[in-house]
Amino acid sequence: MRETLSVSHAEDHPSTRRDFLYYATGGVGAVATGAAVWPLVNQMNPSADVQAASTKRVDVSGLAPGTQLTVLFLGKPVFIRRRTEEEIAQGRAEDGDITVDTNARNPNLGDNASSDDTNRTLADFSGENTGEWLVMQGVCTHLGCVPLGDGAGDFGGWFCPCHGSHYDTAGRIRRGPAPENLHIPVAEFVDETTILLG
Repeated sequence: MRETLSVSHAEDHPSTRRDFLYYATGGVGAVATGAAVWPLVNQMNPSADVQAASTKRVDVSGLAPGTQLTVLFLGKPVFIRRRTEEEIAQGRAEDGDITVDTNARNPNLGDNASSDDTNRTLADFSGENTGEWLVMQGVCTHLGCVPLGDGAGDFGGWFCPCHGSHYDTAGRIRRGPAPENLHIPVAEFVDETTILLG
């Protein structure tokens, strides 16, 4: 007769059940910790209304050359100007005269772009930059006032009456206490008549 051997894995590996319980408990603990921490981490994400406000579409189809539209974006005024041929020519002629701030202040181009007129303007939907479209934050870089436009000041652009900062037709500081050119927001044409801010 044959002897029947009873094989028990528990006898061969006495810690198998203990290991299983250890890892199962650790896994449940990790899941419970993740479930408790996730709401705390998720609450730091921007809310839906903040995400919706981070971009803005602006219809510029009714903007004639020589006119300006002011829109509120992220709590700040943004000037959208459709410049005339004379304003473009004046801005480009003054490229070499800029001494206060030689940085374009244009995040669409990068940190080190020069303040040449072409670097301050927005390319149209076809990608051509004729200098016609100028989009800038309407906030004086001195103390945050809103400059007057439509050819105000000594350089035919914008003038901040609070402390006397004069900007040219490309929004570059030419005289006064402002240390920087008017800043340009992230912007692009998404079709022939719509500018997307942000």
